[in-house]
Amino acid sequence: MLISPVTVNSPEGEILVHVLLNRFQSGDNSCRGAVRDILQAVREMKDEAVVAYGRKYDAPEMSAGQLQVSTKELQEAYKLVDDEFLESLGVAIERIQSFHEREMENSWLQTREDGTIIGRLVRPVDSAGLYVPGGKGGMTPLVSSVLMNGIPARIAGVHQRVMVTPPNKDGKVDPHLLVAAQEIGVTEIYKAGSAWAIGALAYGTETIPRVDVIVGPGNQYVAEAKRQVSGIVRIDMIAGPSEVLIVADATALAGSVAADMLAQAEHDPLALAILVTTHGPLAGAVVAELNRQLPLLSREEIARKALVDRGVILIADNLEAAIKLANSVAIEHLELMIADPWSQLPHIRHAGAIFLGHNTPEAVGDYIAGPNHVLPTMGTARFVSALGVETFLKKSSIISYSAQGLSADSKHVMRLAQLEGLTAHAASIAVRLGK
Repeated sequence: MLISPVTVNSPEGEILVHVLLNRFQSGDNSCRGAVRDILQAVREMKDEAVVAYGRKYDAPEMSAGQLQVSTKELQEAYKLVDDEFLESLGVAIERIQSFHEREMENSWLQTREDGTIIGRLVRPVDSAGLYVPGGKGGMTPLVSSVLMNGIPARIAGVHQRVMVTPPNKDGKVDPHLLVAAQEIGVTEIYKAGSAWAIGALAYGTETIPRVDVIVGPGNQYVAEAKRQVSGIVRIDMIAGPSEVLIVADATALAGSVAADMLAQAEHDPLALAILVTTHGPLAGAVVAELNRQLPLLSREEIARKALVDRGVILIADNLEAAIKLANSVAIEHLELMIADPWSQLPHIRHAGAIFLGHNTPEAVGDYIAGPNHVLPTMGTARFVSALGVETFLKKSSIISYSAQGLSADSKHVMRLAQLEGLTAHAASIAVRLGK
């Protein structure tokens, strides 16, 4: 059997829940040393290292002069995509743009009666690096990654937006990626992938500029490289395998539940697909549907391994218990396939994205709904939010004291400074007051 359903309160269920609650992994130890060496090579040898790794793993004939996508390549890309793609691309861009515009933060000031002014200045970072995975050697261009990373950066006002993506064996980038990038205003694109692309963005090379923020998904080498350069630059998050938790009651259709579990399972052999149902018969029906639908998938082998190794079906006593478990798991994608999902929304505390109702598969969130699909995984939804405009913003405090304001606050500042043994702090106040 692909997955054996168990009740939450059974010994087997308690073990599964324990595993789910402790699924966080800080990184892949198997590649940590290799990534460290790659980053060091890029830091020291710059373009030479990026080209060498690119030749070894992606395009054997790559040269430093070919690292940047040329104007000619950008122009020709439009000739290689069809009108149907452009139509869908336009809809996706409009939806994502409209949603993320609401996230933009404004600067603000607060004035006190004594003339003191305080506030916050919101400014974008100067530059951002957008990593876009190759997608099966360039055969499955991840256009959605271009949009989900690039549009919030544009709305934030980031002046320099740099995209990196691995080339195919011929040294080309899929035209769909190039068109998508141009449609959202990204024209500075480089042919580099994996850990050496992250290193180039973090340290800069003769060709690829150093940036302030690096965002975008990738394999374990990309994730580990982002972890190692974090602090030198800001990163969006350390993402684990894709995951979904479906809370379903007797109104859910087994075929839809199974389809949504498979939609996660086909991402990666390590993907996590969970069903928590309050209706026992649904569990068996979903298993039957998984067996029926699985052979129809193009990525059957990947999805099968994910379900066999990591798939979970739990039967909860009631909806309250199911929601409580969902909050504890803090899943990346939470689907509420129940009779009245809106009634449960106030009780949801931890989830990367919440999909309400039987007509809202997680796939709409991946492409077209509008909210960002770069989401916290491995339980980090307890304290991490989706990628958004704020990822590319920084805030500076504003403080301006009047003479009256300084005089009024002076005794408090000096008292606290002296308590901490910082006499120069106190003196910097006293000297202004002639004390």
